[in-house]
Amino acid sequence: MRAVLTAVLLCAVVGGAVCNMQPVAVTNAAAAPAGRCEEITIPMCRGIGYNMTSMPNQLNHESQEEAGMEVHQFWPLVEINCSADLKFFLCSVYTPICIEEYQQPLQACRSVCERARDGCLPVMQRYGFVWPEKMQCDKLPVNGGPELCMAQDVYEQQQGPAAKPTKKPPGGTPGKCKPGSRAKGCEKYAFDGDDCECKCRPPLVAVEKDSVRYNRSGVSVAGVDNCAMPCRGVLFNDEERDFASTWIALWSSICCVTTLMTLTTYTIDTQRFKYPEKPIVFLSGCYLMVSLGYLIRVYAGHDAVACELDGSVKYNASGPTPCTLVFLLLYFFGMASSIWWVILAFTWFLAAGLKWGNEAIASYSQYFHLAAWLIPTVKSLGVLVMSAVDGDTFAGVCYVGNQNPDNLKMFVLAPLIVYLVLGVSFLLGGFVSLFRIRNVIKQQVGRSKADKLEKLMIRIGVFSVMYTVPASVVIGCYYYEARYMPDRIAHSACPCADPDRDTKPVYTMLMLKYFMTLVMGVTSGVWIWSGKTIGSWKRLSRRLFGGGGGGRTSKGGPNPILINPGKQRKQLQYMPAPSVPGSTLPSSHHLAPSSSLHHHIIKQAPLSHV
Repeated sequence: MRAVLTAVLLCAVVGGAVCNMQPVAVTNAAAAPAGRCEEITIPMCRGIGYNMTSMPNQLNHESQEEAGMEVHQFWPLVEINCSADLKFFLCSVYTPICIEEYQQPLQACRSVCERARDGCLPVMQRYGFVWPEKMQCDKLPVNGGPELCMAQDVYEQQQGPAAKPTKKPPGGTPGKCKPGSRAKGCEKYAFDGDDCECKCRPPLVAVEKDSVRYNRSGVSVAGVDNCAMPCRGVLFNDEERDFASTWIALWSSICCVTTLMTLTTYTIDTQRFKYPEKPIVFLSGCYLMVSLGYLIRVYAGHDAVACELDGSVKYNASGPTPCTLVFLLLYFFGMASSIWWVILAFTWFLAAGLKWGNEAIASYSQYFHLAAWLIPTVKSLGVLVMSAVDGDTFAGVCYVGNQNPDNLKMFVLAPLIVYLVLGVSFLLGGFVSLFRIRNVIKQQVGRSKADKLEKLMIRIGVFSVMYTVPASVVIGCYYYEARYMPDRIAHSACPCADPDRDTKPVYTMLMLKYFMTLVMGVTSGVWIWSGKTIGSWKRLSRRLFGGGGGGRTSKGGPNPILINPGKQRKQLQYMPAPSVPGSTLPSSHHLAPSSSLHHHIIKQAPLSHV
């Protein structure tokens, strides 16, 4: 496209007074560009009628490299020629013209912006995009007004979409656009163009022949080999990515604090945490490490973790790098947390359904640890051996399956579904047993004992919902990514992407995925939110800052054993010992002489609450 700056630019060079025009006042720019003129290096903006620009531009891009990464997001619209003015208008914004003899900034005329917007906005709306707020046409000067502006040659404008017919698919049965081929009969053209070739076009990054990633498996986009996604992706703007980074940092910090409090409570009062609730402690520890993985990304930065030096996202990452460290923290401990939740549900089932005591459950603790740590270790090693770690263009972390949906299904989606189904099955089995015990207690013991059991059932139910709902949402988000990832990125390489498929992911869904991932760590400590926890922290503060309290009970009163130990021992001789201290279920000493009920209670598991 040949853009000619006619008398308007001549007036700019000679001076505004000669042509009775005033210099343009550029929106968001109080003064003229401070940088010196430099040759335009952005490929899309070369040969548009001027070849010199200056930085920073009015969007505060400090270099042409930074401006080029953003302007190339509009390349598909330029390629389909939805408006003959779009390319010129975009370049006037991202690479503003620089004239040595004219020191004032010069913008495109409002009519240029309006023609570009009116021609391309319908296509953008079809895929869920809107016209950028920072390119509002009403902020630009009017052609022929008191402010100076620039426009294309009239001849160029007449050669726009109205004068340049586009080819349609030939008759007959349409076929699919094949990657790497130039087909004229593509089914349901997404754009009015005749080029259906899939190739590595900007803003995608072509892998150079001297790169270690050249011809490596998995380094491709929409079937185009040796083509990589840019570091920051092509689907979201800077504002959306910045908010996502803040969102992840916020919930990572909250998750880190809450899980750290849970672990500290455990170290203060270790004897209080017994099976079947003890896996909650290890569950919280896993989410503490997951939150640290996200916080490392916040500290190190998006580019340092997820990107290569050539500006593309990481593929087939391996070795001692920040990317590998973040992957291990997120994947290993994320999968371990899911297994600990299954173990938690399993121990509740053993206690409620099979009437196991806490000592019997604790005797198998070594097997619980073996399963919880060995399975994620094997899976993590498998991912690293297969070089399946890649960067996330949205969150800036390293994980498995970000660029390969098959890896996402195999290493993430399938295991999470299995863990969720197992955990829910054990929980339902335990609840059925608790309901049966509750009915027996109400009929033969009394309402007071049944109320205690009901409170325990409510706590277990609330905790189960607060974990299963976020876990289900996360699985749904991963399924969405695995199912629609190829369609989302296809339009970056293939102009003829299918218009019936949503090529822009739901922004709120991605935000929801990271929120639900971290909120599971926050809710893992709900079980310990009780008066006993407050008492444990009070005793710790008294030990640290003085005040004694060693001879007081959890309610703050004097310890009766210290006042009258002989009397207390005498009373304890006639007290029936419950199976577990703190059990919410009654002991056999309080029950009516019913053999069936006595059998239930004697074998009943120690469903203690912490």
